[in-house]
Amino acid sequence: MSPTTIKSLKSAIFSALLVLIISYPVLGLKLSTIGISLRVEGATAFELWCIGGAAALVFLWQLLRDQLTPAWAKLPKLPSGSGQIGNFLTLPSTQRWIILAMVMVALVWPFFASRGAVDIATLILIYVMLGLGLNIVVGLAGLLDLGYVGFYAVGAYSYAILAHYFGLGFWICLPLAGMMAALFGFLLGFPVLRLRGDYLAIVTLGFGEIIRILLRNLTEYTGGPNGLSIANENKPTLFGLSFERRVPADMPTFHGYFEIAYNSQYKVIFLYLIALLLVLLTLFLVNRLLRMPIGRAWEALREDEIACRALGLNPTVIKLSAFTIGASLAGFAGSFFAARQGLVTPESFTFIESAMILAIVVLGGMGSQLGVILAAIIMVMLQEMRELSEYRMLFFGLVMIFMMIWRPQGLLPMQRPHLELKR
Repeated sequence: MSPTTIKSLKSAIFSALLVLIISYPVLGLKLSTIGISLRVEGATAFELWCIGGAAALVFLWQLLRDQLTPAWAKLPKLPSGSGQIGNFLTLPSTQRWIILAMVMVALVWPFFASRGAVDIATLILIYVMLGLGLNIVVGLAGLLDLGYVGFYAVGAYSYAILAHYFGLGFWICLPLAGMMAALFGFLLGFPVLRLRGDYLAIVTLGFGEIIRILLRNLTEYTGGPNGLSIANENKPTLFGLSFERRVPADMPTFHGYFEIAYNSQYKVIFLYLIALLLVLLTLFLVNRLLRMPIGRAWEALREDEIACRALGLNPTVIKLSAFTIGASLAGFAGSFFAARQGLVTPESFTFIESAMILAIVVLGGMGSQLGVILAAIIMVMLQEMRELSEYRMLFFGLVMIFMMIWRPQGLLPMQRPHLELKR
């Protein structure tokens, strides 16, 4: 055997063993609760075959990679038009028309879909709003924020506290929650003005965890681990008409005003339309900001902070504006999330939520609004696969790995403005 073959064989054996060592504890061993004790259960035959098959595939790939790579290079390439199609889809004008078509479909969707489908679509719209807000901080301003869920929590608890203790309604609490989250974003902006990269990520990650721990420990105001519930009379209404079944006697209801039978579907559709309205307002706001000097300043800061200073721009103001506006959008989303759930607890705002929102921005394409919408649909649908709930995070990680290898710019990246000189 030649030295190259021996080297490939060693690499193949090591890779296959590594797959077995990592996969069997993750997929093959499970903990089950029996009374107050735990019992380790082994893998089923199907899971063992899957693990063995994966190890065999890795072994063969590592062993035959040198022979397969030239053959792979000789395969026919995709037609050159595919690059033109990708370039066409990343054009801002094309993305605007696609978004407009999606909005038209979204307007009629709840009247023909089932209640479960409308509920999932509402959750997708919440993540779209969160993704668009974080896209300002990460995609446009280039500031890595791992604690974005903290602003989400501030918005949700602002509405819950105002409704629970002061009896304020949703439409009054919505702007107040956004303002409170914006204030927290402004306050967070000051300590991180001189930080960038990994240091900025660590500080924002700490901020998100501090917010969650504070909400858990301030039992007197936030209810601690039990959270806060929101009364029916403080939930969203349509011109004063409630969609709840049980409300105070002096409060008119939607089904009572129109003298129709109560149907919980009306409430689900109404919440969906509110979420859609908030997403449309967010899209309008982001598009307007992109055309304003502040939007150009965010992009200048993302590309090169030193050049940004040389142009006479103030990075302090630019960073503070990005954090503040992005946080306010998270506050609006948090307020709506609290209204939809009717109960907020600290465990709804863990780090995994920040990771998912950041993954939506990265998967869709930094700075791309249409990309964020598509990525939010994909990520929420993966999250809602109940039959694959045990392997949800595994699929989540594989999707991100494949994206980083084959399309690091995202599904539909934003096409930056540029000038071309004719030859």
